[in-house]
Amino acid sequence: MSEKGLTTINLKKINCSKVYQYIYKTHQTSKMQIVQDLQMGLSTVSQNLNLLEKEGLIDRNGYFDSTGGRKAQAIQIVSDFRISIGIGILKNMFHITAIDLYGNAFYTETIALPYSNTEEYYRQLTDKVRKFIAENHYPNEKILGISIATQGITSPDNSTVIYGNIMNNTGMKLEDFSRHLPYPCHLEHDSKSAAFLELWNHPELDSAVVFLLNRNLGGAIITNHQIHQGSSMHSGTLEHMCVNPDGPLCYCGNHGCLETYCSANALEQSAGMPVKEFFPLLREKKSPRLAEHWEDYLNHLAFAMKNLNLIIDAPIIISGYLAPYFTEEDINYLLEHINTDAPFTLDRSQILVGTHGQYTPAIGAALYYVEKFTQSV
Repeated sequence: MSEKGLTTINLKKINCSKVYQYIYKTHQTSKMQIVQDLQMGLSTVSQNLNLLEKEGLIDRNGYFDSTGGRKAQAIQIVSDFRISIGIGILKNMFHITAIDLYGNAFYTETIALPYSNTEEYYRQLTDKVRKFIAENHYPNEKILGISIATQGITSPDNSTVIYGNIMNNTGMKLEDFSRHLPYPCHLEHDSKSAAFLELWNHPELDSAVVFLLNRNLGGAIITNHQIHQGSSMHSGTLEHMCVNPDGPLCYCGNHGCLETYCSANALEQSAGMPVKEFFPLLREKKSPRLAEHWEDYLNHLAFAMKNLNLIIDAPIIISGYLAPYFTEEDINYLLEHINTDAPFTLDRSQILVGTHGQYTPAIGAALYYVEKFTQSV
C-alpha cells in the first residue's frame, strides 16, 4: 500500500475516533453540533456516524426540541456496548460489579467467601464470577475484562501482591485468577482502585488526598491528574501514619497507626456493634455514648487531614464504606477541627464525599478496562 493510501486510512480512523470521543464526552449531541464543534465537513461526519452506528457503537434515539426548523436527531453512544467486571476482595467476602462505558454500576453483589491463599479459593472465586456472568446473561464478547482490587500493595507490573499483611495475601498473583477465566484480567491495590473511581467522578481535580474509609483504612495521593504510586508502590498509605505512639497495636506491627482509630473495624470495635447498627442509633436515637465514639473517630480523622494538608495542598476526598454515612454536620465538624490554629485552612468546597460505599474499590477496578476501551475507539 502506498504511503498516501496508508495516510488516508489513518486519517479516516482518526476522524472516526474524534467523532466517537466527542459523542462520548457530550453524552448526547446532534450531527450539526458535531460538524460545528469538530470543524469537520458534513459528509465526513455523516460517514463516520453511519460507520459507528453500523458497528453498534452509537445509536440515534429521539429528537431535540425544535428551534424553528427541522428537529435534530439525538445521538449518543451505546453505553452497554461493552461492559467491565470489577471484583473487590476482602477477608470474608468479595464484592462484584458490572459497569457500563460511563462507569455506571448497573449490578452489584456481595458474595461470602473467606480468603485463603490456596488453589481452592481461587477456583471457588472464579467459579462464582463465571456463574455471575452466566446468570446475568452477559455474552463473552461483550465483556472487556475482569479487574480485581485486593487489600495489598501490588508490584509495579501489577502481577503480584508484594505487601499483604491484612489478608495474609503477600504473594497473591494475577495468574491465580487469570488461569481460570477466559477474559483479560488485571490486579490492583484496592486503595488505588478507589482513587481511580474518585478521579473519574471528579475529572476537574489535578490533585487530591483520598481517605478510603473501608473496614481497613486505606489512602491514595492524586497528583497531576494521576494516582501517585511512588518508587516502592506505597505512596498514599496514610493508614500507617502514627497518631499516638502509645495507641493500639496495628496489623503492621506498630502502635497507634491511623488504621487503629479510623478504619470501620476500629469504629465497630470501640462502639461494640456493627456499622449498620451504629449509625441509626447515633442519628435517630441520639445516643450520647455513641456520639462520644463518633466524635473520637472524627477527631482522629481531622488530625490526620490537618497534617496532610500541610504536605499536600489539595482537596480531600472521603471515600469507601463509611462515606455514605457522613452528614453535612460531620463535614463541618471536621473543617472546624482541621482549621483550628492551622496556618493554612481548608474550605467546604475542598472536602468531597464519595457515594459508592463498600463497592468503591470494585467499581474503580472495573474502570481500568473501560478507560482502555474508550480511549482506543
